[in-house]
Amino acid sequence: MVNEIGSVYLVGAGCGSADLITLRGLELLRRCQAVVYDDLIDNALLDAVPPQAERVYMGKRSGRHSAHQEEICGELIRQARMGRLVVRLKGGDPYVFGRGGEEFQSLAQAGIPCEEVPGISSAIAIPAAAGIPVTHRRLSRGIHIITGHTADTGDALPPDFDHLAKLQGTLIFLMGLRQLPLIARRLMEAGKAPGTPAAVVSGGNATHPATVRGTLADIWEKTSEAGVMTPAVIVVGETAGLDFSSTIPRPLRGVRVGLTGTSAIVDKLSAPLRQYGAQVLCLQHHQLVELPEAMDGWRPAGGWLVFTSSNGVCTFFRQLDRLQLDRRRLSAVRFAVIGGATGKTLREYGYLADLCPKVYTSASLGQALLQMAAPEESLYLFRSAQATEELPDILRAAGRTVEDLRIYDVTAQPEERSAPVDYLVFASAGGVRAYWETFGEPETAVRCVCIGDVTAKALKAQSSRSFLTAPEISAEGIIQTILEDRPL
Repeated sequence: MVNEIGSVYLVGAGCGSADLITLRGLELLRRCQAVVYDDLIDNALLDAVPPQAERVYMGKRSGRHSAHQEEICGELIRQARMGRLVVRLKGGDPYVFGRGGEEFQSLAQAGIPCEEVPGISSAIAIPAAAGIPVTHRRLSRGIHIITGHTADTGDALPPDFDHLAKLQGTLIFLMGLRQLPLIARRLMEAGKAPGTPAAVVSGGNATHPATVRGTLADIWEKTSEAGVMTPAVIVVGETAGLDFSSTIPRPLRGVRVGLTGTSAIVDKLSAPLRQYGAQVLCLQHHQLVELPEAMDGWRPAGGWLVFTSSNGVCTFFRQLDRLQLDRRRLSAVRFAVIGGATGKTLREYGYLADLCPKVYTSASLGQALLQMAAPEESLYLFRSAQATEELPDILRAAGRTVEDLRIYDVTAQPEERSAPVDYLVFASAGGVRAYWETFGEPETAVRCVCIGDVTAKALKAQSSRSFLTAPEISAEGIIQTILEDRPL
């Protein structure tokens, strides 16, 4: 008999970019039927969640505080009792001031099978990202992770605080930014030298990353002047005076880039952007929906197969398999692609493009087809349902036979969490329209970037503000555009 009760995994998402999650945590995300998540996780992790899985956000929505712990536990129990594999996705490590223990207890009392999957704690990862090792030979042979706020005492500091201050090694305070002046004063009163190195670091997926270094005597003043905002990690001890920041060049370090598009597009853009040091946020998740009826009855009989996106290539070959069409029948056709990225995807299926325009635009592709395709050859366009009429209009105006096959559509699902970004990347005209319908015009400080000419035209129709257009439809084109826009 199949057990009707599901199971819950408390998964630590790590601290910072999506690729810091464990392989086990990522595997569970890919298999889950529901994910319950809150703030301080990389949105890109949600792209690993199956599209049919339910997503339940429990963080700080606009105008309300985070969900109460009882509400979260109740949601986990409800999801599991529906027979689902549930991932409770938490920033850092679930058991390091993440209330994972409380959630495990609630689930156990309700008879729900549960397991914890560790993650990299912010107590270690956030200082490390700022170049601060929490231990170092001869300087610190131990670390002490302490809550910076508790409800059990009058001053909201741990009851054994004076004893903690006398310990050797590095002191790490979590959730203590508002208590920083009191923490510094109490440590000095307990015997810590005023000149003891100290640092305050807000990093990972924090809205306003910042690193402030100083001593116990001046760290609050420096932090206040810098306008550091929560969440932040406080480091006290000799290692806080070290700076082992990465020496690998990352010209986009500190730059926040918001992405819109399908999982495939986001995946292609995320990795290289992070390699350059950017913090990547997926602001709008686009799901590709295949339209199989568009190819029902279609049979290759010579002519040109024209692709204007990698999505079109992948959908085309999936539909060929669905129709059980022998690929040897493609020997009589020729292939045209709009750009290098689309051509690369075509190569992955074992075919080389016969035509790729020097300029990656619909207009250039149309003109190139008119030059290379014989007048009697049929032109088959495999495109999105939201594609513009520019390309078929150019071809039909020249008297060519065009069959415009809309083989997929893209639906937009906005992320419930919003965060400020420096650049907002649009990968399709449909993505532009969907963003405006959901969020409206971005803030003035946000610089919009379009991946191509068609997308740029859609953005121009929505906004009179200036924006950037990548010279080529690729991740490299987007990155180069942002790099060239950055101040020297």
